[in-house]
Amino acid sequence: MTGHDSEPGSPELRDEINEVGRRASRTVELGTRGLVIAVAVFVLLVGLVLPWMNGSSGLEVLIGAETGKASMVPRLFAGTSVLFGVVASALALTTRRWVFAWVGAAGGWFACVDGLLAIWSRQSSGSAPGIGLIISVVAIVVIAVQWFRTAASRN
Repeated sequence: MTGHDSEPGSPELRDEINEVGRRASRTVELGTRGLVIAVAVFVLLVGLVLPWMNGSSGLEVLIGAETGKASMVPRLFAGTSVLFGVVASALALTTRRWVFAWVGAAGGWFACVDGLLAIWSRQSSGSAPGIGLIISVVAIVVIAVQWFRTAASRN
């Protein structure tokens, strides 16, 4: 038995230190990446209100106001970009939990692929993608890269 074990309050102090360590291991320290992600989320939101296709905004595409065969892939991108780019990022930024950083990374990359397919589908249907769609794809790429770098930095 060491002298430290017989000191009053030492088991409680040890438990408190262990709890702080466990709590710290579940949280992510974002630093400047947090600011970059927050700005990219804002840019994504701006992209959602700008025209995506045939004069319809990204929000109109999301809710289904723009119908037709060529609107399914952009609608999927609108949904995944809002879910992973906005909601998952907001949860990760506010809670600073590793799990949400990984959700933002994996879901962000899925949304990136959707976004590129949405641009391609617009071009293959004979109409150009709107500026909002392009801005949204660039924003989700930035978000996905930042979340992946953050999630991969965990020791």
